[in-house]
Amino acid sequence: MPVLPVPQFKALPPLSLYVHIPWCLKKCPYCDFNSHEIREQGNQALEDDYVKALIKDLETALPDIWGRRLSTIFFGGGTPSLFSANAIDTLLTAIRMLLPVEHFAEITLEANPGTFEAQKFADYRKAGINRLSIGIQSFNRQHLQALGRVHDDQEAHRAVEIAMKNFDNINLDLMYALPRQSLQEAQQDIETACALGVTHVSAYHLTLEPNTLFHRYPPKLPDDEQAAQMQEIIELTAANHHYRHYETSAFAQTGKESRHNLNYWLFGDYLGIGAGAHSKISFADKIVRQMRYKQPKEYLSRAHAGDSLIQTQQQLTIDDRGFEFMMNALRLSSGFDTVLFRERTGLPITAVQTQLEEAEQRGLLVHDHLRIKPTVLGRRFLNDLLQIFLPENNPAG
Repeated sequence: MPVLPVPQFKALPPLSLYVHIPWCLKKCPYCDFNSHEIREQGNQALEDDYVKALIKDLETALPDIWGRRLSTIFFGGGTPSLFSANAIDTLLTAIRMLLPVEHFAEITLEANPGTFEAQKFADYRKAGINRLSIGIQSFNRQHLQALGRVHDDQEAHRAVEIAMKNFDNINLDLMYALPRQSLQEAQQDIETACALGVTHVSAYHLTLEPNTLFHRYPPKLPDDEQAAQMQEIIELTAANHHYRHYETSAFAQTGKESRHNLNYWLFGDYLGIGAGAHSKISFADKIVRQMRYKQPKEYLSRAHAGDSLIQTQQQLTIDDRGFEFMMNALRLSSGFDTVLFRERTGLPITAVQTQLEEAEQRGLLVHDHLRIKPTVLGRRFLNDLLQIFLPENNPAG
């Protein structure tokens, strides 16, 4: 087989910044994120220490992204709303001093009910946060208890109430296919979320991830057929409330799609700072993935010693580029413009021509010269669609 030349990028994709705050009040039994229970709430020394480490992390990463502008910023966790508004303000000020930020950049903070205080959230807004993502998971008290959440249904409603007084762009995270959840209860959760009038709702299927308590001690979950019915009810209910189902798990009012997540799904670049944060950065002739040291203690000690914070770094192969682009972009209901494939991977669309034809023959996607998008069947069986694009299935590899 001929060896493909190393592709060169004519222009680099948009750049986002992800800031990981790894602490939470309590580790949930289903959670496999890099999050750690905070031993003492309101630990000012820890907060100050971590903010300094994050700023140092960003400073040392600057050569990789020099001269590039940030289009979105996302504070994720853990529970970033455990940190004070002053800490978030300090971070945003440092970010703006070190990097150009688009004038109307989307700046999101993840928050959990149980950390909501009216003044604190008013101060987040003043600091520059303009989008809030709230981890509700369910409005049902029993299900919240089963999920090990620290909040109840009343606190969930109170959190949304405080959020809506301070923000006009709000996402609610929900989960479905919960232990012993009925179809009616799943419908009630999505009805409640939509009726509140927030701009965005995410609905995730509960899965038993390795290294979680639920994986070791599995609860009784709805079967696949029930879960599929729940998904259909959620999609229908969201549509009835005029939310557009624009990505596998995401529903938005017109123009309120998550710009940060869209950049991920369209294979844009992102710098991740903080313990365990991941990055994907394009250069003229390569794409690099990085991961920061995961354990907060090790991350902090390395930051203060001036040691490298990057635990792993790898360059994407040409085959990886095609697969990773498809793995992200085919999550979008409307698919993507064909020209974007070359812009973001440096490869011609013909690099995945065989797989495109197979996926089309199987009724999983449709494509022409301008656009490629999954069919209803392809969206329902997304894993089957993505499998076609695995590097080992690429005859050009």
